[in-house]
Amino acid sequence: MDLDLRKLRYFVAVADKLHFGRAADELHIAQPVLSRQIRALEQDLGASLLTRDSHGVMLTDAGRQLLIDAGPLLASAHAVRHRVTVAARGSQRLTVGFRAGIALIPAVRQFATQHPNVIVDVQRIEWDNQATMLLDGRIDVGYVRLPIDETGLRVTPLYTEPRVAVLPSGHRLAGKEQITEADLAGEPLVWHMDASTQPTRRPHPNAGYLVRGVDETLEHVAAGRGISFLARSAIVFYSHPDVSYVPIQDLAPEQVCLAVAASRTSPVVDDFVAAAQATAETTAECGNYEMWQPGSGTVAKRI
Repeated sequence: MDLDLRKLRYFVAVADKLHFGRAADELHIAQPVLSRQIRALEQDLGASLLTRDSHGVMLTDAGRQLLIDAGPLLASAHAVRHRVTVAARGSQRLTVGFRAGIALIPAVRQFATQHPNVIVDVQRIEWDNQATMLLDGRIDVGYVRLPIDETGLRVTPLYTEPRVAVLPSGHRLAGKEQITEADLAGEPLVWHMDASTQPTRRPHPNAGYLVRGVDETLEHVAAGRGISFLARSAIVFYSHPDVSYVPIQDLAPEQVCLAVAASRTSPVVDDFVAAAQATAETTAECGNYEMWQPGSGTVAKRI
């Protein structure tokens, strides 16, 4: 039995809304048509996916399992369509994703010497969409920060980057040459949801504010709502009159990597990966980072 992707998309819409009417409006189809498609999908799978009663729509155990599996399947289908389209036009455009603070221009310039006719687009990505955008084909290659779900990806380490404490300018430790994590014990934390920027992998007991990006982090810290941690490139790429950056030496550094969908086969992408590896040292120097040494477990400082 072949799984009908259209029916699967219809199911995901209903599962997300838990309402047939709103899902039908979102899909721009009539509600009776949507209901028939869901019933047909249930027949195809031989399982009940949804229950409807006076309280509304609920997922069955089978429905919950299908919703979990549907996301990667639909993303994969979208990525196939995108890659075929790119291949059909001769791979004359490459989209490179990058996280905040990562300088990708050295690699783009070197790549351009090999492929002067390929247009390189760049797109900002965040911790919560860096893997998804690679897998669904919105970007061809991405400069990412660990941790990342590596399922379905080829991940190549490039360099490591120390982290700094982000403090309000009037903080008692602002202006210090360096501090330790212990110096900040008990401080309320502006909790950046990206685990790579945090001192631990568990929620901070005093977490008061959840933020998504660097800009939000700086605004909350400047307002005195807490302290935070960022990669040291924040010093180079972000400034704020009411924020002070202080090196914090006892935190593990961030790992910057290059990631590509494992199913992606393209000489153009491979050449960009090679350019990124060849220019990793220059890229690290742009952000005042530290170089990752393959196999050594050490870094050569470039400060």
